[in-house]
Amino acid sequence: MFFLLKTLLSALIIALVSTLARRYPGFGALVAALPLVSVFGMIWLWLETHDPARMEAHVSATFWYVLPSLPMFLFMPWLMRCGIHFWAALASGCGLTIVLYLLMIWAGPWLGISQ
Repeated sequence: MFFLLKTLLSALIIALVSTLARRYPGFGALVAALPLVSVFGMIWLWLETHDPARMEAHVSATFWYVLPSLPMFLFMPWLMRCGIHFWAALASGCGLTIVLYLLMIWAGPWLGISQ
């Protein structure tokens, strides 16, 4: 039952963002930029474990893994301004993010990030 609740709330957020963005692109972007997935993830983790050490590790790692995802939000619009089709820009943005995630995983131990 708890899994169903988590799934429904997560789906509701995605539907809300896409609906808002269709009518109000800036406001939809603001809602999408809110760390709602991270906050819900923290809430679910806490409710399921009540483990402060696990929560600290999760929140700290989340910070470091957000950083490699940010360039995609500059790269995709730039590609589209250069005439690249949305799907190709999205794939390229995701590819860039994957490469940056792999670099973060590789550099993580030097930054004190536990895997």
